[in-house]
Amino acid sequence: MIKLAPSILAADFANLGAEIEKIDKAGAEYVHIDVMDGLFVPSLSLGFPVIKSIRKYSNRVFDVHLMVENPDRYIDETAQAGADIITVHVEACKHIHRTIQKIKEAGKKAGVVLNPGTPLETLEYILEDVDMVLLMTVNPGFGGQKYIETMTTKITNLRKMIEERKLTVNIEVDGGIKLDNLSKVIEAGANIIVAGSSIFNEDTAKNIHNFKEVIKRYS
Repeated sequence: MIKLAPSILAADFANLGAEIEKIDKAGAEYVHIDVMDGLFVPSLSLGFPVIKSIRKYSNRVFDVHLMVENPDRYIDETAQAGADIITVHVEACKHIHRTIQKIKEAGKKAGVVLNPGTPLETLEYILEDVDMVLLMTVNPGFGGQKYIETMTTKITNLRKMIEERKLTVNIEVDGGIKLDNLSKVIEAGANIIVAGSSIFNEDTAKNIHNFKEVIKRYS
């Protein structure tokens, strides 16, 4: 099933609770939450007390993307803040398998993230252990970037890799996803769609409706 995960990095932070209620009511299945430390990526973003405070506004899946150095330090705190899925960058982990196990020990689903320049070969010995792979389709750290076209082939190759192993791993894509390239990434094999500025732009409910209309074609 294809699901929509609006990224609240693009939301109005002054009205974050209301923004989350809005996407919930409009039918988005996930809430995508970026945590940035200013080290792994240049930017800083909301922390765990904020995640905990907004948890009461939605019963949707909280999909927390840790863009931080040495994410092992924050797994327990992320879980306690209300995350349902915790995704970590392979580039940021010294011992990625251990980090995956730590997420599962915290009772959460585990995802791994690959930056655009990171090859799929890094998943060779961990793919069976994860619930989701997030492919960054822009370089992480800033919203509003343009989709990197070569990532379409990367999505296709990952889907093939998953199917050859007969796994049920989700493929999430994040970065520059808009109505005009949504079909492309779905047809390539993505089934969890992160969108930020193209959702939280003027009429959020209408934007979600338009995304869901495209998604319906593939359901």
